[in-house]
Amino acid sequence: MTDLHFDTHAITEFLVGLLNTPGPTGYYVEGMAYVQAAFESLNIPALSITTTNKGALLATWKGSADDASRGVTAHVDTLGLMVKEIKSEGRIETTQLGGFAWNAVESEGVTVRTHDNRRYRGTLMLVNSSKHVNPDMGKTLRAGNNMEIRLDERTDSDEDTRALGIEVGDFVFLDPRVEVSESGFIRSRHLDDKAGVAAIFGALMALRDAGLTLAQDTHFLIANYEEVGHGGASGFPPNLAELLVVDMAAIGEGQNSDEFSVSICIKDSSGPYHFLMNNKLRRLASEFNIA
Repeated sequence: MTDLHFDTHAITEFLVGLLNTPGPTGYYVEGMAYVQAAFESLNIPALSITTTNKGALLATWKGSADDASRGVTAHVDTLGLMVKEIKSEGRIETTQLGGFAWNAVESEGVTVRTHDNRRYRGTLMLVNSSKHVNPDMGKTLRAGNNMEIRLDERTDSDEDTRALGIEVGDFVFLDPRVEVSESGFIRSRHLDDKAGVAAIFGALMALRDAGLTLAQDTHFLIANYEEVGHGGASGFPPNLAELLVVDMAAIGEGQNSDEFSVSICIKDSSGPYHFLMNNKLRRLASEFNIA
């Protein structure tokens, strides 16, 4: 088998740019444009790129055969927020896009995007958030109705906030806070699953540099609604014989996984995955010494 070289600098550069591109589930235009431009910059003659009606990106690498095409997918959408209510005092209540613990984003910087693309900074914080005033704040349940955005604008009423162009249904971006350490670690929000998209980008680059031809037509779908449950549910051709999903691994007590190995998901809460596909992945990992 041809040795593949993975350009970690280029992959990291792509990932950092993608992490700094906002993309909560439902708002995909910036992230998809970024990925499409990066894929096109690879200048792979056999790779054609289209977008689906759903807004996903589909990059098809023409192979030697097309009778049993392959699919690879990762999702570019992330967790985020949306304006749910503009309060009488001008602050903003939000609703979650995807599911996460509110305390994980308390005191986070945010950007509110209006429908006409005006952007305002603010902070997501607990209602009545001063410990000096509210001695019970530590006991307060962190839930949607107890959290609000304080804008970095002078707004004393809902009319003031609406005058900025902000309205119910506007997207709210959580700051990613990207850091790349000297030892090579990447610290950021939204690595799920932008790191997976970066892995696909790196694989395309490595295959190109090795001058390889794929055995079958292979379709790389960058999905945009995974966080709400239907990311890669459509967009593939009907003759798809095999689908590899690249996503984050669940790490915690009771899980056979760590940060330095590839995880193969055998079962999730809804049931087991494809038996033959999982065995194939296990054989490949063993044969090529992949942890």
